[in-house]
Amino acid sequence: MDGSEHKCFFLSPTKAILPRSMDDPTRSAGGQGPGDGHFPFVSEPPAQLRQPMYVPKRLLLGPGPTNASPRVLQAGSLQLLGHLHPEFCQIMDDVRAGIKYALQTDSRWALAVSGTGHAAMEAALGNLLESGERVLIASHGIWGQRASDMADRLGADVHVIKKDAGKYFSLSDIEKGLLENQPVLFFITHGESSTGVLQSLDGIGELCHRHGCLLLVDSVAALGGVPLYMDAQEIDALYTGSQKVLSCPPGPSPIAFSDRAWDKIIKRKSRIPSFYFDMTCLANYWGCDGEARRYHHTGPITSVYMLREGLAGLAEERLEKCWSRHAASAKRLHVGLKQLGLELFVQDEVARLPTVTTVCVPPNYAWKEVTDYLITKYNIEISGGLGPTAGKVWRIGLMGYNSTAETVDKVLNALQDALTKCRHSKL
Repeated sequence: MDGSEHKCFFLSPTKAILPRSMDDPTRSAGGQGPGDGHFPFVSEPPAQLRQPMYVPKRLLLGPGPTNASPRVLQAGSLQLLGHLHPEFCQIMDDVRAGIKYALQTDSRWALAVSGTGHAAMEAALGNLLESGERVLIASHGIWGQRASDMADRLGADVHVIKKDAGKYFSLSDIEKGLLENQPVLFFITHGESSTGVLQSLDGIGELCHRHGCLLLVDSVAALGGVPLYMDAQEIDALYTGSQKVLSCPPGPSPIAFSDRAWDKIIKRKSRIPSFYFDMTCLANYWGCDGEARRYHHTGPITSVYMLREGLAGLAEERLEKCWSRHAASAKRLHVGLKQLGLELFVQDEVARLPTVTTVCVPPNYAWKEVTDYLITKYNIEISGGLGPTAGKVWRIGLMGYNSTAETVDKVLNALQDALTKCRHSKL
């Protein structure tokens, strides 16, 4: 090349950059780039990032996340530690102790998955199931559907027993499914937040073990808000989320396994399909196996701080008082909703989830206009339905820090106003 050719380097049909002379003494040996302080390809920084971030002060009364407690928010402002520093390992040990208390288990295989509730669901299924193994899913809302999807992607032989939205499974329903399908794992949702149903867990573990299968429970929307006893109820694997009753940001999700479940994990014939969710590695990182901790991944340091404080708040209040507080808040809400002329979606009172109440959208109302009105005028969030309840209900969450009489009165007053202003809005 004699220097007379290729005078321009084109980035697009409309843009060209002229190179500096090849004998320019300021040019680096490697050509244009960081070596000579010349950055011809750098675009302008986004204009919106030059402005302060705006976060409105909003009362979150949907199915989650809920508002974080002050102690949790304060923990989020602390400086980072290294993910294997001894001080951080002590915080991880605190979290493990808090998880064991919240789940009411003595299992050594208790830790937090670095991910939201969906991550915990996928971790539990991925560790307990091998390709071709049969799993029975109890589906009475969206979370049974999600578990079915994940298990199918893992190559499991997926079978499903179903109930209509708003209903729950009896022990006879479950035993019939176990007898007909002979699964190695049975999945059920404790608090079905898409329908507002609380599923009783009493007797299910014993039933599963009698029929030679393990019990996996999703308690994301229920744990801390209703009584739960992992060991006494013979639950083999149980997970929850941080953004519900624990009043933390979505992030690390508590999970625990019984010795029976752990034995299945370590005796797998095939490798656990996910490196990130491999419980044999995570158990070591979290100090469950008694061996020196080894690097697996960089844990979400700040989120673990906040989870520690959410669990500490639960421990200081005590589980019994927390369960009672959520029951009282739900009862106050239910009475107030009926006084407004609204109907609860779950007909059986014992099956109503205290943390998430589903309310039938009455005729001549557009559900979204009401929720938008509450956001716009009161900065209060309630949600519409999800999955089988989409377009049919409003979902009102009273979880953790927000489960108080004062909060109930706020949302009832706002709803009363909205029902007056938004009437006859549905086309």
